[in-house]
Amino acid sequence: MSEEMKSGWAKAERKLARDPILKPLVKRIGPCTLVPLQREPYEALVRAIAHQQVHGRAAEAMLNRFRALHEGEEFPNADFVLALPPEALRGCGFSGSKVLAIQDIAAKAREGLVPTLEEAGSLSDAELIERLVAIRGVGRWTVEMLLIFTLGRPDILPVDDFGVREGWKLLNGLEAQPKPKELAAIGEAWAPWRSIAAWYLWRAADEGKKVKVSAV
Repeated sequence: MSEEMKSGWAKAERKLARDPILKPLVKRIGPCTLVPLQREPYEALVRAIAHQQVHGRAAEAMLNRFRALHEGEEFPNADFVLALPPEALRGCGFSGSKVLAIQDIAAKAREGLVPTLEEAGSLSDAELIERLVAIRGVGRWTVEMLLIFTLGRPDILPVDDFGVREGWKLLNGLEAQPKPKELAAIGEAWAPWRSIAAWYLWRAADEGKKVKVSAV
């Protein structure tokens, strides 16, 4: 983690620690260790599609087979994907809907709709969301994950994410998760560090899982 990022995350932690609900969690978990992976958005989106609705290990196995189709160490580029027959992608384990989504990501990357990592730096969060949700299989949540974990945008609160809402529910001892609009309103107080707040809420959800396991 760069010194600049450490400094930013430290500011975020001080800000979030002023929230009476988040303060004990921030103290308990300690410094945020979120380190974005600097991948091209095209690759990040293909990986996100692979991970949709399957276990992480199964997704990585599919991606490994996908990469094996391509010579060299680089991730298969858009031109390579578009030249592949659909059967080759299906052979990697991707479902029919995922094949179509990956092909559309490749097509949109070649058209320039999917920006390069450098180009993405000049686009706002809202602009990236608006552009990328036009791609087959890519919803707002997927773009939000890209913004947080690939581009390192600090002020994204993915209110549709199960883990984020579960974390808030557990911290407050609620019977049900908050509605997305409700959590969005609550999260306004965490700006401009809502990505870091989400990271801590994911940790709260992880704690809840451990409690359930130990109780069995």
